[in-house]
Amino acid sequence: MHPDAPQPAADEPRPWGLACVLLALAGALFFLSYGFANWLASQRADVPSFYFGWERGIPFVPWTIVPYWSIDLLYGISFFLWRTRAALLTHVKRLVAAQLISVACFIAFPLRFAFTRPAADGLPGQLFTLLGGFDLPFNQAPSLHISLLIVLWIAFAAHLPRRWHLLLHGWFALIGVSVLTTWQHHLIDVPTGALVGWLCVYLFPLRLPAIAASAPDAATRRLARRYALGAVATLLCALLALGASVTLALLLLWGALALACVARIYALAAPAWFQKDSGGTMAMAARWVLAPYLLGAFLNSRWWTRRAPQASAIAEGVWVGRFPTQADLRASGADAVLDLSAELPRAVRGDSLAYRCVPMLDLTVPTAAQLDQAVAQLDAWQAAGRRVLVSCALGYSRSAMVVAAWFARRQGGADAAAAVEAALAHLRTHRPAVVLGDAHADALRRWVAQGRIPERSHAS
Repeated sequence: MHPDAPQPAADEPRPWGLACVLLALAGALFFLSYGFANWLASQRADVPSFYFGWERGIPFVPWTIVPYWSIDLLYGISFFLWRTRAALLTHVKRLVAAQLISVACFIAFPLRFAFTRPAADGLPGQLFTLLGGFDLPFNQAPSLHISLLIVLWIAFAAHLPRRWHLLLHGWFALIGVSVLTTWQHHLIDVPTGALVGWLCVYLFPLRLPAIAASAPDAATRRLARRYALGAVATLLCALLALGASVTLALLLLWGALALACVARIYALAAPAWFQKDSGGTMAMAARWVLAPYLLGAFLNSRWWTRRAPQASAIAEGVWVGRFPTQADLRASGADAVLDLSAELPRAVRGDSLAYRCVPMLDLTVPTAAQLDQAVAQLDAWQAAGRRVLVSCALGYSRSAMVVAAWFARRQGGADAAAAVEAALAHLRTHRPAVVLGDAHADALRRWVAQGRIPERSHAS
């Protein structure tokens, strides 16, 4: 089983019966919805095509219809891979979502394959004839074949032993290439189909990281609205760019999708939906779907810190700094990183490096539970003699908040307000660029006044 998959109870049987029922229902949905979209497109007087001129140079390779057809067999087998009902249902949700999203696109903007496929003999010819019995030259972008390929690839990779992975990846890559060499799809259908597939895997994870969160406050809801407006504006730009450059339009569409997902994350106040675990690793589906935003977030962190990239020493063995690369880590001399960014996948490695991520949403006030986790880890590492870099995107807010909480708690005494003021003054003396407003100070005072005892963390 994949390490993120729900683990079965000791007496839980494999859901063979449910798998059979769901396979029958999913198969019926596939043929009915796919056939309906094909038929609907065939009723239109004119269905456009889109392709690059150089695509005429892509060779027609008849035998690749065999791997092309093999996805049907793999689709059926995939229902019987799962050991738990929950994991099976998640897999089926991914497949059905891919089907529904793709069919909706086929109906909204149908496209036709523009080339006339050459005749094929033998077994390939028979398979092409069979395919032509129900597959008209429509239903192009996004390629449902590619969308399902992504979902199935992940399912089989999670269950096959590693010694079979080379063969698995080779065969699935061949299936991906076959949509072009069988002259079933144009190039534009492939990346759009892959994005739909990754979106379905992202929306239906086997398990989200266990990350502290709370109900969204007014500021977080305001940020959600801003990201949503950004998504709408980017979508409008994509539509306007369509006449000038389809490639640019698709890139903008990808950006709009990423911003819409980030708006959802803020609306839920749920950093877990960045799917970044405590080790700093972000799920592959999240990296693909959110890639435009992730790139923008990283470049933004570099831009705002370009004049002062170095970390600031706050106490003995404790630094505050921006999201570190290997160069930043070498410059600070840290051997432990407390990463508070939810939106940036880990970029540093090392055999002796201790790393812990407590993901927090940017531009928000951390919750008490998040402060508990982060301060506990900082305490453990500092007590063990580690040189700790506490980081977020810029090193101005989330990381400053955590170090201020840690420093205020070390002041002792009964006056929470005085301890917080002393901590903030000390922090601003050593890192003047920190951005902590009244809401942060209020949250710190409440946290210190409650005398919260952070949960114990490992020092390693």
